[in-house]
Amino acid sequence: MLVLTRKLNQTIRIGDSIEIKVVAVGANRVRLAISAPRTVSVTRGELVTSEFHDGVELVSAACGSDSSDWTV
Repeated sequence: MLVLTRKLNQTIRIGDSIEIKVVAVGANRVRLAISAPRTVSVTRGELVTSEFHDGVELVSAACGSDSSDWTV
């Protein structure tokens, strides 16, 4: 596992197409903006189910239907 320290407005890149940006920092909370292609599933860890359908794990994520990138 890689552990990184980031400050407000700093980013982390995963590959060429995924970017995670720190957009707010509070006392007990960090707010992140995630930009990824629509083909990449993005979801909070506590929402991931252990159910499988045809060998693919089912996950859900909120995204705008008119956006080419996801922002969660």
